Amino acid sequence: MAALQFDLQYTDTASKARAGCITTDHGAILTPIFMPVGTVGSVKAVTQQQLKSEVNAQIILGNTYHLYLRPGLEVLEEAGGLHKFNGWDKPILTDSGGYQVFSLAANRKLTEEGAMFQSHIDGSKHLFTPEKVIDIQRIIGGDIIMAFDECPPYPSNYEYAKKSMELTHRWANRCFDRFNSTPDKYGYTQNLFPIVQGSTYKDLRTASAEFVAEQNATGNAIGGLSVGEPMEMMYEFTELCCDILPVQKPRYLMGVGTPWNILESIALGVDMFDCVMPTRNGRNAMLFTSKGVINIDNKKWEKDFSVIDDTINCTMSNYYSKAYLRHLMKSKEFLGLTIASVHNLSFYLWLVNQAREHILAGDFNSWKNEMIIRLQQKL
Repeated sequence: MAALQFDLQYTDTASKARAGCITTDHGAILTPIFMPVGTVGSVKAVTQQQLKSEVNAQIILGNTYHLYLRPGLEVLEEAGGLHKFNGWDKPILTDSGGYQVFSLAANRKLTEEGAMFQSHIDGSKHLFTPEKVIDIQRIIGGDIIMAFDECPPYPSNYEYAKKSMELTHRWANRCFDRFNSTPDKYGYTQNLFPIVQGSTYKDLRTASAEFVAEQNATGNAIGGLSVGEPMEMMYEFTELCCDILPVQKPRYLMGVGTPWNILESIALGVDMFDCVMPTRNGRNAMLFTSKGVINIDNKKWEKDFSVIDDTINCTMSNYYSKAYLRHLMKSKEFLGLTIASVHNLSFYLWLVNQAREHILAGDFNSWKNEMIIRLQQKL
């Protein structure tokens, strides 16, 4: 089977926005794209059927740390990988677990060898090395897999950020060595993306982006942003990285973000996004819509019998009323979590598809500027 291909179809003249197509052995992905997060092999409160028919997801995420701990590698390997285990037959990207080791796990200890940590589930001790993380991701079977990195917190002092970046680079080299010396496991090709780090220091980000570009991988990721730094700073470093990373390879901005973050980052040259925000915020009564942000808990929606959003192409959003969804959320009915999650994800996928259409039409920048104002309105 073939390695990932990226066909850059059009670049906007008034911004750095791009429209393209990523081809994997599990199908094509039209970019720019948003990828729903299915941490433990499931997008919370949403079925795979809904992801396909309602959300129109083209690729979803799984997480190495969580899947390694539960259900475990033995189950995943016997199933034939995550695609067979959860029934998702389109592309899957797996995060390396680096971020979770540093944010969730207890008593983590970092050495040159890797990261020793205790499971957040039962306290058992585990060692993640770059080699082991590649082996785990081979078993999970994602079409795109990520290098094991350290994600420094914000703010980090220069010395720490530099040491962390250098460690991430040495770990990336070890990831590629292991990746290149091990076969694909399930008869289709996996693709390894390295990750730019360097915190919020221009010289470190530049050095890291140059290092990542030199790996000549099938695609590249920008990590360590959207961790608490000011929004303008996030855009500044996203642009700096995009300007260095190869034009002909897809660029993935990890963990971003709000709808307006995504539109601004598309304008800077990013192709791929993931974030838990649409599902997590949806479960907490926050809806992103084509007209602005709704807190569905508010009393103002109690007798609003208009549909959630009649602009986007999602049956649930066009079917259920705001008043009914508010009632479900207030009653703590599970159906409310599903409707809110499906709606928010559908909106995100609708938004990146609209962005793509406007890039191809040549009026992306003016559309984006209008949309950002509208989408941030609190309704």
